[in-house]
Formats: sequence, C-alpha cells, structure tokens
Amino acid sequence: MIDSPTPDDLALALRLAVDALAGAPADADWSRPAGALDWSCWETVEHLADDLLAYAAQLGPARPPRDRYVPFVATRRAPGGPNNFVRADPADGVPGLLEVLDASGGLMVAIARVAPPQARAYHPWGLADPSGFVAMSLVETLVHLHDVTQGLGLRWDPPAELCTRTLDRLFPDVPRTAAPWPTLLWATGRATLPDRPLRTDWRWYAEPRD
Repeated sequence: MIDSPTPDDLALALRLAVDALAGAPADADWSRPAGALDWSCWETVEHLADDLLAYAAQLGPARPPRDRYVPFVATRRAPGGPNNFVRADPADGVPGLLEVLDASGGLMVAIARVAPPQARAYHPWGLADPSGFVAMSLVETLVHLHDVTQGLGLRWDPPAELCTRTLDRLFPDVPRTAAPWPTLLWATGRATLPDRPLRTDWRWYAEPRD
C-alpha cells in the first residue's frame, strides 16, 4: 500500500514555502534566474501558483475532464516565459506575490480535502486521482522552492517525510540510495548523486497506485 501524501502534507509544505520566501531580504532581486531555470524568481513563484490553481481546477468540476485541461486562457508575458493564467500584480510587490501563492495553494488544499477518492482528472503524465494531484502539487512546491531559494540565496530543506511520500506516489522508478530530499532533486533533474549523473529526461507517474 502506497503511503500517499495528504492535503495536510501539502498545507504544511505551502506554509513552509511561504515562510521561507517571506524571509528574503528586503533588497532581494526577484528578477534573478531561479536556480538553473531560465525564468526569474518572480516568474517561477507565479508559475507555481498557476500550477496549484490549475490542479485545483482539474478536480473542481462535478465531472472532471479526462482528456484535456480545463480551458482557462493562459498567456506568456515574454518569449520563453511561463504560460500562466495566474499573475500577481507587480504593484503589490513581494507580499502580494506570496499572497497569490498562498491563496492558490489554499484552494488546492481545500479541493483535495473534499474531492471524492474515486475522482479522476486529466494530466498529460496520467489520469490522476486526488492523491495524485496532491503529490503533483507537492513536487511542484518542493522543487520550485529549491529553484527560487537558490536564486535568492535562501535555505530550503523540506521535511524528509514529505519528500518520501512524494517519491513513493510519483516516482516508482527511482532507486533509493540517498536521503529523500537529494533523491527528489535528482529525480526531477536538479542535482547529481554520488552514484548517478544529472537526470536530463524524467517524468512522474500520475496514475493511481495501490
């Protein structure tokens, strides 16, 4: 039996994420690249908020779509930038950006708490149940916080149990020869491990797993 992540796990990850980003110095440059990404730290947080709200939207309809995303209109502000339908108003600064992230994540947590376990909704990497969408929300949160905190020079070391449950649910193909957090970073192409080079082609498995 897979120990799948829960909405409480996602709520914890989001609280830790918002607190970590709120600890950035007042003069931090949010236009810097987020780790190895081409996106800025600001754009990456917007992308994370967009992912969380999009996942909530997939589970939101009475009959969730099984062959496509819910058709919100997404746009890019610049070539190569994230294709989002969620944006933070720059006039509200970093506090507004973090409020957008907190609100989007809160909606995903709320939807996951009430979605029936038999619900299924579309993701290109597999028709997922609510626990799958929670796990996908978790990996987006954990890994993109790594990207952003690298860009801002902040510390980000999420709890091992969150990483373990995310790996168990989404990455059955990944061997466990290291601690959960470095393993998750390797699984998502962010880091090497002593016995493994950087992963350049990866995916997760969204389908339900018993």
